[in-house]
Amino acid sequence: MRTDGYARQTIDDAARKGNHHMQVTFGGAIADAAHAHVREVLHPAIFNHSVRVWLLADHFGRQQGVEGMEREALAIACLFHDAGTAAPYEGPERFEVEGADAARAFLSEHDWPEPLTQRVWEAIALHTSPGIAERMGALPRLVRLAVMADFGRTDLLTANGWQTLSSTLSRFPRADIEIALGDAVVAQAVRAPEKAPPSSWPGALLAAHLADPDHIGVNPAF
Repeated sequence: MRTDGYARQTIDDAARKGNHHMQVTFGGAIADAAHAHVREVLHPAIFNHSVRVWLLADHFGRQQGVEGMEREALAIACLFHDAGTAAPYEGPERFEVEGADAARAFLSEHDWPEPLTQRVWEAIALHTSPGIAERMGALPRLVRLAVMADFGRTDLLTANGWQTLSSTLSRFPRADIEIALGDAVVAQAVRAPEKAPPSSWPGALLAAHLADPDHIGVNPAF
């Protein structure tokens, strides 16, 4: 597993090459604040993954006419979708729910409309729930699709789409995200097994870890 220091060094190397001058937009001031916040609390590899998920979700969303506050809500959902892995948000619930609650608390501080806040909550809480997220509206569907695309479902995007996004996506190095995210979820579940109920994605990760606690690399259930 790569260390936090390695991941941070990878990001800093990219910045020194001038990539920090190429700005990614998030659709509004509240989403910009969300970006600044998660940048401070997330593991660097998970932060990069969250931005890549936004870039992919925004690409999908633009094709479906997602704009305005809904687009900003999508950005916030993407940025917070793995926030439950961060130490400040390690509560008793599954990391997906903790991340959703963190986004709700963040948005409540900015007087965000409750209907949109609820949709952000659902998009985050359901992003590891195949077959459910896709049928719960635009935000859950787009976050779920973008997460899958970033973790290898290349068929979800056309070849032209990948070509269009490849340069921007490459500015946010993967830095062994599969290991970093899997390890973060498992570490929390080892401390509090109730965070990884059977039949959930965290539960599958925990079961694989317990079956082979000396395994090094990507969790077999990832």
